[in-house]
Amino acid sequence: MACSILGFGPEHEHERAHMSRILAALRADRAGATGFAIVAFLLMFALIGPLMTRHAPDAIALADRLQAPGWQHWMGTDELGRDLFSRIAHGARPSLLAAIVIVAATIFIGTLIGGLAGIIGGWAETIVMRIVDVMLAVPPLVLTMALAAALGPSLINALIALLVVRLPFFVRLARGQTIGLMTRGYVEAAMLAGAGRLYLLRHHVAPNLAGIMLIQGLSDIAGVILAAAALGFIGLGAQPPSPEWGALVATGRSFALDAWWYGVFPGAALLLSAIGFNLLGDWARDLLDPRTGDAA
Repeated sequence: MACSILGFGPEHEHERAHMSRILAALRADRAGATGFAIVAFLLMFALIGPLMTRHAPDAIALADRLQAPGWQHWMGTDELGRDLFSRIAHGARPSLLAAIVIVAATIFIGTLIGGLAGIIGGWAETIVMRIVDVMLAVPPLVLTMALAAALGPSLINALIALLVVRLPFFVRLARGQTIGLMTRGYVEAAMLAGAGRLYLLRHHVAPNLAGIMLIQGLSDIAGVILAAAALGFIGLGAQPPSPEWGALVATGRSFALDAWWYGVFPGAALLLSAIGFNLLGDWARDLLDPRTGDAA
């Protein structure tokens, strides 16, 4: 009784043991630990980085334009004298956190649509999968650019376009996994007991899809970050004076010969993000499905 009251009951012990196994696996995998450290650092930077800056991201000081990195401006300044470290720090949130939110929304919607399509079957499943097939027939980058251009250049519209384009991959994955789950004994027993479709999705399908959808999502975050940056680079994403990293790289391209730091530092942030999330996604895939690691 005392253990349960203090929070050390059997369920708590099970959670602690599960977390201990995950941490042990992370310590044993250098690549996974590196990816986790990079992602943790980037998320902390996105959350507290803006509080560490000594200059406002939009503070113009023409006398300090295109200054090289130094004590006063750790990463130099841009063509208007704005502190580049401050702009990169404030640009971390639209570049990183927005991508994470979009991927989380894609996982949720993809699980809902794909799971229900696999449960219901019949004409509903056929219609959903034909729409998915049509969307997958178009190269993702082309479709993303077309949707972003149709919606209008802005970061929000670029992220909406990315959500729409990435959604078919998650719908197809969820539907395929659901079809396999529908043959399991406990699912068939629940159906015989009169369980509804939403009950099956919530209690039997979604929990079993969580692992593989999370793996796909972790691997997809890097692609979403780079795709959003690419849209900003070509003018279809975040617009000036937004400090989004892709927009910074695009502007810094014009000053590559005179101010190398302008494009290098935001580009390095994008590269670090891609490496971190890809390493973490590979580690999670190997942890939840060891066969992939053995096959490699």
